[in-house]
Amino acid sequence: MEVSKIISDFEHISLAQMDGVKLMNRTDTKYTFSYSKLNLLLKKMQPFYKILEINNQLIHSYKSLYYDTEDRKFYLDHHNNRVNRNKVRFREYVGSNLTFLEIKLKNNKGRTIKKRMKVDSIVKQLSTEHKQYINKVVGSEINLLAQQKINFDRITFVHKKNKERLTIDLDLTFQNDLNKGDLKKIVIAEVKQERMSRSSDFIRIAKELSILPMRLSKYCISTLELNPKIKSNRFKKKQLFINKIKNT
Repeated sequence: MEVSKIISDFEHISLAQMDGVKLMNRTDTKYTFSYSKLNLLLKKMQPFYKILEINNQLIHSYKSLYYDTEDRKFYLDHHNNRVNRNKVRFREYVGSNLTFLEIKLKNNKGRTIKKRMKVDSIVKQLSTEHKQYINKVVGSEINLLAQQKINFDRITFVHKKNKERLTIDLDLTFQNDLNKGDLKKIVIAEVKQERMSRSSDFIRIAKELSILPMRLSKYCISTLELNPKIKSNRFKKKQLFINKIKNT
């Protein structure tokens, strides 16, 4: 059965109704697994989650342009496991016709804080206003360059009872000025909670299906794929896992 058929059976929720579960300050638990496990996972989730519907669509396209310093400070901070780190991107929420300049901050308490400002469109060259906003949020003056585009489709779920959101990302593609690639056999799921709770129905179902937590940054893994010579020793285990799925 196709994914689109399975998700059509979920109870729907609108963007306005979902506003109470924005979770801009939250804990995240990520999972990375083979697309072949997705159908059964979705079927088991149905009693517990509602699905986001926007303009009669349940699968939503996201287009992003990520920024980093010339020497890839943001990538290397993540690679080197720095507890305080940042990511900067433009993101277009295609179905909602909205675009934001977004900054994600990971702090030493394991929380993810997202700050954003609404913009007209994605632009390669940051304006003075963009730079000032980034410097204010990051807390220092930093010179950033556009590094790569990342596009994917997302299905968003909200738990029927708990303050929990879940995103499932599919059909990941990426490119820079020289190379391009995709991870179309990979699914990236992320449980977003106000406070970390292992009682999540998704976490329970994932465990039943032998889907284990695995943090995978779309920015970092696409950086690796597009720049094979970049420092990567701390990501070797994840690369091997992904390559195993890609080659099946």
